[in-house]
This record gives sequence, C-alpha cells and structure tokens, in this order.
Amino acid sequence: MPASSLLALIDDIASILDDVSAMTKVATKKTAGVLGDDLALNAEQVTGVKADRELPVVWAVARGSMLNKGILVPAALLISAFAPSMIVPLLMIGGGFLCYEGIEKLLHPLLHRQDEEQEEHEERLEALADPTVDMVEHEKTKIRGAIRTDFILSAEIIVISLGTISSASFSKQVITLSVISVVFTVGVYGLVAGIVKMDDAGMILQRRGGLARSIGTILLGAAPLLLRLLSVLGTAAMFLVGGGIIAHGWHPIEVLIERITGYFINVDPFGPLLSAMVQTTLNGLTGVIVGILVLSGVGLISRLYRRVRG
Repeated sequence: MPASSLLALIDDIASILDDVSAMTKVATKKTAGVLGDDLALNAEQVTGVKADRELPVVWAVARGSMLNKGILVPAALLISAFAPSMIVPLLMIGGGFLCYEGIEKLLHPLLHRQDEEQEEHEERLEALADPTVDMVEHEKTKIRGAIRTDFILSAEIIVISLGTISSASFSKQVITLSVISVVFTVGVYGLVAGIVKMDDAGMILQRRGGLARSIGTILLGAAPLLLRLLSVLGTAAMFLVGGGIIAHGWHPIEVLIERITGYFINVDPFGPLLSAMVQTTLNGLTGVIVGILVLSGVGLISRLYRRVRG
C-alpha cells in the first residue's frame, strides 16, 4: 500500500511537471516580442559604463529584475484568484502598450532630432573621460533606470503568461509563473552579459595570432550588428505579439482575420503555410494600426496637458 501511494504521488508530480513544461513553452512563444525587446533594451542600458563595471551593473539589474518579479508574480496570482475577469483587460492593455512601444521605436528618428541623440552620446563620453564625475552615482542612475524599464517589461511578460495559463489550476499557475520568472531572468541577463563582453573577448583574441585573431575580428564586428538585429527583431515581434493579443481579445477583429485566412487554408499545396503567413501579417498590421492610434492618443493627451499647465 505505501509503495502504491508513493508511485501514485510520483505519477502526479510527473504529470504536473509535464503540464508546467507544456504551459511554459506556450507562454514563452507568446512573450517572444517582449523577451526580444527586453534583451535589446538591457544590452543598451550598460552603454556608457566603464568596461570593468559592465558585469557588476548587469548583475545589479538582474537582482532588481528578480525583485520585480517577486512583486509581480504574487500580484498576478491574486488577480487570477480573486479577479479573473481582469486578465483579458490587462492583456489588452499590455498588447496596446507593446504596439505603442513598437511604433514609438519605429518612428523614433522622426519623433526625436538626431542632434539630441548626438548630444546624449557626447555627454556619456565626457562623463567617462572626466575623473571628477562620480561614476558610482552614474552607475546607480543607470541601474535604477534599467530596473524601472525591466518592471514594465516583466509586468507584460507575467500578464501575457497568466493569460496563457488562466485555465490551469492555481498550483500549476504558481509553478509555471515561478519557472518563467527564473528562466527569463537568468536567460536574458546571461545573454546580456555575454553580448556586452563580446567586444572585450574580441580584443583579447585579436592580440593572439592565427585563427584566434580572425575570431576576435569577427566578434568585434558582430557585437554592434547583433545589438541592431535584436532591436529590429524585438520591434517586429512587438507588433506581432501585441497585434495578436488585440486581435484575439477583440472579437470583430478576430472574426475578420479568421475569415481572411480561411480563403487561403484550402489552397493546394501550401494552404496551411499561406494561411499562417497571412494571419501573422494581419496580426502585425493590427499591431501597427493600434500602435499608431495609441501614439496619437498619447500625443493628444500630452498636448492638452501642456496647454492646461501653460
């Protein structure tokens, strides 16, 4: 009898872990846009920090990220337990914010003058070269800013993940959100640490001869390209994920997309592929339109606020 009970317990644990693994995979796919942007933004956050302080800054932000998730996960679970009807509205808000952030990044060259960015870059260089500048306070400012950014992105990840697993039992939600929080934090900041040290590794290898020198040259050239690629992929994924959330939560748009994709599903021999491509394109287009609308609304509110204050 004890043996059969133990085997039943082991079977239950294995079943729970299997369900958690499956839900984690689905949630990870849903949050791909936020994850890509999180990675790109945090890699950019250490710009302007001395090379020997890059890893300590990344570690400090990673600790802050875990604290953020330590606050957000219980809050999300409380919402799921006592106000589950709030999950869809929160998802829609998160999707709208993703679209807004994506369009803001896409239109950044038009919304911000190039001379402003050049001034910021020159100020960072001067701060690094000036021995009188308090770099400890400079680092603290960067860390606080990065943790605030992480809080917003982590909230999006947790809310989107919660929407994916809202039908699961409370215990599975707890385990899944905890696993996602740990895996995303370790994965993102581990990759950030690797990316920001690519140029240092490249310089070390360049001092050696032969193959090592060639690899070092490749790493030095790849580091800035990788950051740009992450930024582009992250922006595209914002529209796809955010638009998909809006389309799924807004029934008329969901029905319209289903009808359009339905025309392609039976086209031989690539019907399913064409249907998936069209759906992805329409989700992205929805994300762009929603982003423009939200950006316009934010701009209008900002102008009205300034007029009232002025």
